[in-house]
Amino acid sequence: MAERKHILLAAINAKYIHSNLAVYSLKAYAKKYQDRIGLAEYTINQNLDDILKGIYRDHPEVLCISCYIWNISYVKNLIREVHKVLPDTAIWLGGPEVSYDARKVLEEHPEVTGVMKGEGEVTFLELAGFYLEGISELAKIDGITYRDGDQIQENPWRGITDLSTIPFVYKDLKKFENRIIYYESSRGCPFSCSYCLSSIDKKLRFRDLELVKEELQFFLDHNVPQVKFVDRTFNCKHDHAMAIWKYLIAHDNGITNFHFEVAADLLNEEEIALIRTMRPGMIQLEIGVQSTNPDTIREIHRKMDFAQVSEVVTRVQEGHNVHQHLDLIAGLPYEDYTSFAKSFCDVYRLRPQQLQLGFLKMLKGSFMYQAAPEYGCVCQSREPYEVLYTKWLPYEDVLRLKLVEEMVEVYYNSNQFGKTLLAIEKLFDNPFALYEALGVFYDKKGYMNISHTRIRRYEILQEFLQEYVEEEQMEYYRQLMIYDLYARENMKTRPAWAKDLKAYKREIRQFYLKEEETHAYLPEYAGYDEKQLARMTHLERMDYDPDTGAREACWILFDYRSRDVLTYDAKTVKLPVVDIM
Repeated sequence: MAERKHILLAAINAKYIHSNLAVYSLKAYAKKYQDRIGLAEYTINQNLDDILKGIYRDHPEVLCISCYIWNISYVKNLIREVHKVLPDTAIWLGGPEVSYDARKVLEEHPEVTGVMKGEGEVTFLELAGFYLEGISELAKIDGITYRDGDQIQENPWRGITDLSTIPFVYKDLKKFENRIIYYESSRGCPFSCSYCLSSIDKKLRFRDLELVKEELQFFLDHNVPQVKFVDRTFNCKHDHAMAIWKYLIAHDNGITNFHFEVAADLLNEEEIALIRTMRPGMIQLEIGVQSTNPDTIREIHRKMDFAQVSEVVTRVQEGHNVHQHLDLIAGLPYEDYTSFAKSFCDVYRLRPQQLQLGFLKMLKGSFMYQAAPEYGCVCQSREPYEVLYTKWLPYEDVLRLKLVEEMVEVYYNSNQFGKTLLAIEKLFDNPFALYEALGVFYDKKGYMNISHTRIRRYEILQEFLQEYVEEEQMEYYRQLMIYDLYARENMKTRPAWAKDLKAYKREIRQFYLKEEETHAYLPEYAGYDEKQLARMTHLERMDYDPDTGAREACWILFDYRSRDVLTYDAKTVKLPVVDIM
C-alpha cells in the first residue's frame, strides 16, 4: 500500500482544461504542513471508479473536497463509496454548494464529518492543525459545521481573509500545462445582484498591488497563453484596475492574453483611452448585461445603465483590439419571452465577439433563492438548478429560448459565418427572429443534439434559406458561405456546392505569376514563387460584392499570414476582375 497521506485536497472540475484555484490556495496558505497535504484534480467526465481508486491509493486520513454546482451530485456519489473503502477517513466538504445549508448536508450524508463554510484558507489551516498536530479542538474553529457524536454543531462563520496573506500558487507551472490559469486580485463585489452569491458578503478587498505586479510578471516571463482574473468586478476600483492595465501594457510579452470581468458602465474616459492603446488581443472583457428591461434590472438590485454600456462597448469595439463577451440571463423577474427578445436584440446590435445566452441558476444562499416563491420561479432539483419556468416565462418559452441559445452558439459565437449572417439577418424583422426561426427549423428536422461538421452546418443553413428565398437568389448566399469558409481556412477540398474554379485556372495562374514579380498585394511573401503563393493564399471568384450584395464580378484574395486578431479570419482584399487579367 502506498505511503499514507494525512490530508488530501480533491477538486473535481467540469473540464480537464479547468483548474481549481481554491484547493491550491488552501494548500498554499497551510504552508507549514505542505509535506503532509496532498492535492488531486479530477473531472466529472472521469469514471467514478477511477477517482475512487486514486483516493483509496492515497489513503488520506482526511479528505477535503470542494463543491460547486457542476460537481455536487458527483461528489455526493463519490463520498458514499469513499466511506465504504476508507471508513476511518474524515470527509470534509467546502465551497458554495455546501456552505449555505451545511446542517442539511450533514443530516443527509452521515459519511461526512464536517463542512467548511465561506472562505476557507484560515479555517483549513486550523483544521489541518487539529488533525495533524492535535492543536485546539473543533469547537474552537470558526467557519465549520461538524458532527460531534450524534449531534451536529454549528460554529460561527469566520470573518474575511486578508487577500495579500495568501501565497502565490503558481510557482510550478508544469501542473497547469494545457489548463486555464485563474488569478485573483480582489474578493467581494460592490453590487448586490440578487441572483449572485457575491451579493451576500459585500466586503470588498484587494491584493497588494506590488504583489500583483510581481505575480503577473511571472506569467509574462513564462509566456502563459491566458490568465483569467476571477475578480467579480475587476474595474470597481479605478486606481487598482489602471495600475494593473498600465503594468501589463508596459511589460507586454506579445503572447499572454488576460481576461477580465468588468462593469462596462463603470469604465471611465481614462480607462477607455488606455484600453484602446493595448496590443490587439492582449485583453478580453466579459460584460454581464443580463437584461435591458428596466423593471428587471431594478428588481434584481442591479445597477446598470444600458445606454452607457452601449456607448462604452461601441467605443471599445471601434479600437478593434479587444475581444468583448456580453452575457444575458433568461428567467429573471419581469422578463417574459417578448422582453427577453428585446434584450437580445439590444445586445446583439452591439456586435460583441461572443453573446452568451444563459439561464437563471438558483444558487443556494442568494436573495433570488429566497424570493423564488414570490416570482413563481421553479428550477431543476439537481445542479445546475436551472430555471424551468417563472410566472412571466412558461416552460414552453424556456424551451424556445434553448433553441435560440444553441443557434447563437453554433452560428454567431463560432465566428465562422460572418458575411453570411449579415446577409441573412436582412430577411428577418430582427436578429432574434432569425435565431428563433433557425432553432425551430433545426428542431423540426431533428438536427439538434447531433455533432455536425462545419460543412454540414453550411448545408443546413442552405436548407433553411430555401424557405425564405427563391432558387435564383441562393447562389448569392452560397458564395457568401464560400467566403466565410475560406476566411477561416485554406480548404484543400471544396464543397460540392462551390463554384468550379477550373474555368478560371489561367487567370488565377496569371495573377500569381504577376505577384511573384511585383508582390503588389502580398508584400510579405517576397521570395516565394507563384506555386508557393497559390498554396499559401487563396483566390476566389465571386459574382457578388460580399460587402454590399450588388451583382458585381470580383475576386477575393485571402491572406492567411495576416489574420484578424479578434475573429481569426484571414485578411481579404477585393480585386476587380480587370486586375486578374
